[in-house]
Amino acid sequence: MANRMVLNGTAYIGAGAIENIPEEVKNRGLHKIFLVTDPDLVRFGVVSKVTAVLEKAGIPYTIYDHVKANPTIHNVQEGVEACKAAGAEGIVAVGGGSAIDTAKAIGIIMTNPEHADVRSLEGAVSTKNPALPIIAVSTTAGTAAEVTINYVITDEEKRRKFVCVDPHDIPVVAVVDPDMMSSMPKGLTAATGMDALTHAIEGYITKGAWELTDVLHLSAIGIISRSLRSAVKNEAQGRADMALGQYVAGMGFSNVGLGIVHSMAHPLGAVYDTPHGVANAIILPTVMEYNAEATGEKYREIARAMGVCGVDSMSAEEYRKAAVEAVRQLSKDVGIPATLSEVGVKEEDIPFLAESAMADACTPGNPRDPKLEDVAALYRSML
Repeated sequence: MANRMVLNGTAYIGAGAIENIPEEVKNRGLHKIFLVTDPDLVRFGVVSKVTAVLEKAGIPYTIYDHVKANPTIHNVQEGVEACKAAGAEGIVAVGGGSAIDTAKAIGIIMTNPEHADVRSLEGAVSTKNPALPIIAVSTTAGTAAEVTINYVITDEEKRRKFVCVDPHDIPVVAVVDPDMMSSMPKGLTAATGMDALTHAIEGYITKGAWELTDVLHLSAIGIISRSLRSAVKNEAQGRADMALGQYVAGMGFSNVGLGIVHSMAHPLGAVYDTPHGVANAIILPTVMEYNAEATGEKYREIARAMGVCGVDSMSAEEYRKAAVEAVRQLSKDVGIPATLSEVGVKEEDIPFLAESAMADACTPGNPRDPKLEDVAALYRSML
């Protein structure tokens, strides 16, 4: 069986990368742009860096800035109508996973109107047509939404998040410019950075992992581990390294899937509006312990990539513990809460959270097959 890799047609990585947007727009024959973002990025002047580049090149655009932190079905539906009204031929998404995920769903429905019911996009859906061309400009170093074939939408009515997987939604151009990330506050930098680490670790140990994605994920673990503390301090090199590390992780996990860290984090976003990176960071060490015996020697390489010394002389039990503790220490160092109760999780909600996690699209990729009672027990152990 062949392994599939789906990546951006073009990616610009490094300071000043946004200057390449006009050329990409013009070369693709796009005359009207629909710019998808969130109100905070408009308010704090981040979006204006991109609109200034578009205006200088004489490219007309319409801004849709109603995206929520955990984007909803309503966000997507409203965005589709606004995109139609604008007569847009392409999309520029400016933001983290929320804005880029919303843009992906809008872009898919614009070219596949039979999927106007957003819920019909859940799971691995074979849409007929590629999305409206998307140029994704990342403003966070974590989600890697600019390079993935996945997006996540919140169903507020049913209090759940659902994952959509579709090669047709991948942005045609990824713009990874650390200058666009320099205004991220400390807490968001930490949360998105731990999200990126979770992507790298889960992608490395998922059932679908193979040699090429292993190389990508181990590289990402090393880059993120050495640079996240620096990025949280808003040091330029740390920011630049995190921009690269999270993108490399995205190249890998987008093609092999994730596991129950993400399955368990998604319901927290839907029920409590917990920031996705925070949820992942709290859950990751505990689930790593749960998965340890199903991962062979991979935790030794995780520990090595995270800078743990002497791993070759350690027993399996020792290097697995060392890998988990390295993750836990990094999370602590960047100020992530240690328990789920600190982000509002309630004991009485655990049965619903566990059921939602078991139904999540990421669960089948976990290296150890969980049972409902296992997931519930994991939630309880982190309260």
